[in-house]
Amino acid sequence: MSYKTKQKDVILDIIKNKKNEFTIKDIYVETEKSIGLTTIYRLVDKLIKNGTLSKNIGEDNVTYYQYLEDCNCDNHFYLKCTKCGKLIHVDCDCIGDLYNHILSIHKFSLSKEHIIINGICNICGGNV
Repeated sequence: MSYKTKQKDVILDIIKNKKNEFTIKDIYVETEKSIGLTTIYRLVDKLIKNGTLSKNIGEDNVTYYQYLEDCNCDNHFYLKCTKCGKLIHVDCDCIGDLYNHILSIHKFSLSKEHIIINGICNICGGNV
């Protein structure tokens, strides 16, 4: 059973307002250190497990998280800019073809929870 608490609400509000990646320390600082790190880690862990957050290890070997907005699609496919950290949800019929190709040709079953492809967005200088 999960209880709704003011601390959880505060953490969730902070997370939902983050436009780019963040660390646990970022959340801790933004709460003005009024919520314990253990509480933040526990909630973040639950949010990862239920698909609300993605977890990535950066080139600097730091763990980063990002809020994944609700969507009504079966495939969670994202493009991530390696310069600005922006995460773009893609809902495209071609995703099914990609899954099928990888499964049939490469004999590998993809997790449909979160697929993130890294690159550079058009704002940061990606080729259009």
